[in-house]
Amino acid sequence: ARGFRPTRPERPFQRGTQEPMSDEVVTQALNVNGESRTVAFPVHHTLLEVLREELGLTGTKHGCELGECGTCTVLVDGQPVLSCLALAAEMGGRAIETVEGLQQGNELHPLQSAFADLGAAQCGYCTPGILMTAKALLAENPAPVRDQIRAALAGNLCRCTGYIKILEAVEGAAAQLRGETWTPERDSLYGTKEPQPAPVRP
Repeated sequence: ARGFRPTRPERPFQRGTQEPMSDEVVTQALNVNGESRTVAFPVHHTLLEVLREELGLTGTKHGCELGECGTCTVLVDGQPVLSCLALAAEMGGRAIETVEGLQQGNELHPLQSAFADLGAAQCGYCTPGILMTAKALLAENPAPVRDQIRAALAGNLCRCTGYIKILEAVEGAAAQLRGETWTPERDSLYGTKEPQPAPVRP
């Protein structure tokens, strides 16, 4: 599962330096969500900037922009990549997939359905990066165990949840993709299917 953590490309420029960035603008065809999109952008712009600002694909979120939170994760040739650290100019000829590419027509991807059904997203800001990382994991490992899911998502941070629902949603989506029925191990009230004692009133 270690290989599914988003990669950390070399930074396109050094923050805090006084060196001016190049004003050169490049025009390049990018393969995004199965479509060829010709776009012009400054040569120093990251993939995150081009996806959001030039192509209008705002599902990929700005996070720390330091490669620490995983919020901006997209798939490049099927592998998770931190788009805040990847140069768009280096993406020619590569297959880029964003969260907008998960849904097929009116049909949600099983990961999207599972996250919605289980309440695995609260504010939802981190969810696109988690969905893309999970998709890469399930493409390689259709039946991951809990520890493998946890390891794969270790680079994706979430401030809202306790992560358990996220892990369960990935398990549920994996089962759906395998054509199996699945029931979460916890209930919505106590977080477990084990009987709980009644609360003691003062």
